[in-house]
Amino acid sequence: MTSKNKSSFVDEMFDAILELKNREECYKFFDDLCTAGEIHSMSQRLAVAKLLDKDISYSDIARATGASTATISRVKRSLAYGEDGYRLMIDRLTKNSSRR
Repeated sequence: MTSKNKSSFVDEMFDAILELKNREECYKFFDDLCTAGEIHSMSQRLAVAKLLDKDISYSDIARATGASTATISRVKRSLAYGEDGYRLMIDRLTKNSSRR
């Protein structure tokens, strides 16, 4: 993998995230690590990716998530040409939701 974000600081942050055991720990850590706006933006982009994966229209996605068309376009570009991180998470979330 050749991420443009690769660094020892990012490695350490990802290692810390991998140590989180449950949603409550995630809330605690991310509330300390990020602003409310940053958490909202990341969760919004994931929601956009899931809707794009279902072939929902830009206008319906914008209405459902509050995301701008620029954000929707960026997420669509990542889905098409990115590192497949969204695909990995969408597939896992779909698989895990079918187990519940």
